[in-house]
Amino acid sequence: MSSLPALQARGLVKTYGGNGDETRVLRGVDLNVQRGELTAVVGPSGAGKTTLLYLLAGLARPTEGEVWLDGQPLFSLPDDQLSGLRNRKLGFVFQYHHLLPDLDACDNVGLPLRVAGASRREARQQARAMLQGMGLSHRLDHKPGELSGGEQQRVAVARALVLDPAVVLADEPTGNLDKANSEAVFALLQQAARKGGQAVVMVTHNPELAAKAGRTVRMEDGAIL
Repeated sequence: MSSLPALQARGLVKTYGGNGDETRVLRGVDLNVQRGELTAVVGPSGAGKTTLLYLLAGLARPTEGEVWLDGQPLFSLPDDQLSGLRNRKLGFVFQYHHLLPDLDACDNVGLPLRVAGASRREARQQARAMLQGMGLSHRLDHKPGELSGGEQQRVAVARALVLDPAVVLADEPTGNLDKANSEAVFALLQQAARKGGQAVVMVTHNPELAAKAGRTVRMEDGAIL
């Protein structure tokens, strides 16, 4: 196994605006995340946590700095190569799950597999196995509107993990869930780090969950303390 961190960020700066009216959201952030490590990113609203996560995912470009995903620099790549690398190497869990409403749970989880070239049958087989392992065998053919909030988020986690990515990023994945469902979703991310060997970064305002992470990083005013 490579000795390099699964995820590295160096000198990340993000500013918005211009002509003397710039807002600096990130101020030179450095971060390493190792395989098998669950890192919780905490801090007050407006600290830059979600902006950092989007830069780590390559979903936005920094004003300055670079991110390496499994040893490959994200922002030196053309857009098509960046998209392919993200699909293979990175899973993302949004706060509001972002499931496609017209697809059932299996087809939602199978989307990254389809993008990677799998047939619908192959994708559904792998998605089914993933969902069954998460206790959702009775929800395979249900669409998002037929699932509870906790079930929807577990489907979103399954989608993020189905390609066995090197890195999993989660933006407030338990922010809209009750305590029991929050702990269930957190346990899935914890298992991904401990048993799957993924590098997991989770932005959270939940101090109880942050305390259970292997590592906690605090942000304030666009910087890591």
